[in-house]
Amino acid sequence: MVQGTTSDAGKSTLVAGLCRCLLQQGVKVAPFKPQNMALNSAVTAEGGEIGRAQAVQAQAAGIEPHVDMNPILLKPSSDTGAQVIVHGKSVGDMQAKPYHEYKTQAMSAVMSSFTRLQSAYDVVLVEGAGSPAEINLRDRDIANMGFAEAADCPVIIIADIDKGGVFAHLVGTLALLSQSEQDRVVGFVINRFRGDISLLQSGLDWLEEKTGKPVIGVLPYLHNLQLAAEDAINVEQTDGVEPAKITVAVPVFSRISNHTDFDMLRVHPQINLVLVPPESDIPPADLIILPGSKNVRADVAMLRANQWDLQIKRHLRYGGKVLGICGGYQMLGEWIDDPNGVEGVPGKSDGLGLLPIQTTLEQEKQLTRDSGKLLLSSGSDSTADCSVSGYQIHVGQSRITDNAVPFAKLNSSENDGCISVDNQVAGTYLHGVFDNPQTLVEIIAWAGADIALTQTYDALQEQEINRMADACSTHLNWDILSKIMHL
Repeated sequence: MVQGTTSDAGKSTLVAGLCRCLLQQGVKVAPFKPQNMALNSAVTAEGGEIGRAQAVQAQAAGIEPHVDMNPILLKPSSDTGAQVIVHGKSVGDMQAKPYHEYKTQAMSAVMSSFTRLQSAYDVVLVEGAGSPAEINLRDRDIANMGFAEAADCPVIIIADIDKGGVFAHLVGTLALLSQSEQDRVVGFVINRFRGDISLLQSGLDWLEEKTGKPVIGVLPYLHNLQLAAEDAINVEQTDGVEPAKITVAVPVFSRISNHTDFDMLRVHPQINLVLVPPESDIPPADLIILPGSKNVRADVAMLRANQWDLQIKRHLRYGGKVLGICGGYQMLGEWIDDPNGVEGVPGKSDGLGLLPIQTTLEQEKQLTRDSGKLLLSSGSDSTADCSVSGYQIHVGQSRITDNAVPFAKLNSSENDGCISVDNQVAGTYLHGVFDNPQTLVEIIAWAGADIALTQTYDALQEQEINRMADACSTHLNWDILSKIMHL
């Protein structure tokens, strides 16, 4: 089991790298995370919902994602509440205290999933959550040492040296664990090191002498690693290697979900992707994309509080284009009604009135993988043959109030989304719509720019998984790792 001294220490990427290394060695391996808190999720083939990181780790292991790989997924809907997903399906929203009482049932789901994976695979690589040393979270813990103790699982602790204080993080984390938990720790991994490793050696020697635990390896800083992230979106901009042909602006909502929708835009050399944080103005752009949201009514209120609604309408007056994805699509409509309080306090909120749709939030969540034909027209001949694919994760049902052209015709014979009469505004329920390079090219052409085809999202992920695996293969002590995993 890989646990971290902090969030974003590198647990997810280490597990992905180890999964790929073991796959290359011919070991049948599966990833597992008992409890994940993230708004960036994936849909499995059987129609369940799991954390995005576990889907990437499954790809690294060469297997299909399954709900057993992340039996408990918490999707925050407010500062104190979250939707609780067990074995891929929602069991409702819970506040922090009721969920604490629910953890006994959650642990049962966790252990049943882990047992099934153990029986099906040679090795199960487990990822912890946050830090195991959070004193206030230790009671009924199912995410870190509570699980490790129940499953009798050895633990590696990883820390990020790039943030500073790595030795204090490792020694302090170990000191805050019980004696039995300390005994369970079999070694450390230091992540994101830059520079001359010989200058770190005295610190590594001290750490091993102080704790009696080996340093299993020091992983280098992998610049611009593009593995799908599950936590907070990074709004920092990176400089492109060539002049951009188009600027795409994405307002970042408080409850933004599935921000990996924009990974292919971020890495395309001809696209200038601008992520707009709260309390900032939307800059001049060719295309504004409203992303998904876990709390649509709260985020449309936030949109108005930031005056983004006025800026979007000004953008349209100057000929710009607007695309909404999932919750962003719902916001573009006439209203969003939540009569049963699915995402918060019951009520009805006005949308931006830019698309002829009316949305009602319902208890049952739509979880599907879909493909079909793109109907959004860029005016080029290629649009007629452009395929589209993605996945749906939403509780809203949107009714189109006139004969608007759909965004896509799905192979299931259903229509998805719609397009405004003036062809300036469009919306879709499909996440991952940019992962297909041809679809990305066509949507950007609709927004007014001609860009080159690039590799697929899966190919990008394969490339980055292999980068991480190469680092793990080169910089970790596999004699120690093989003994830990009984290989």
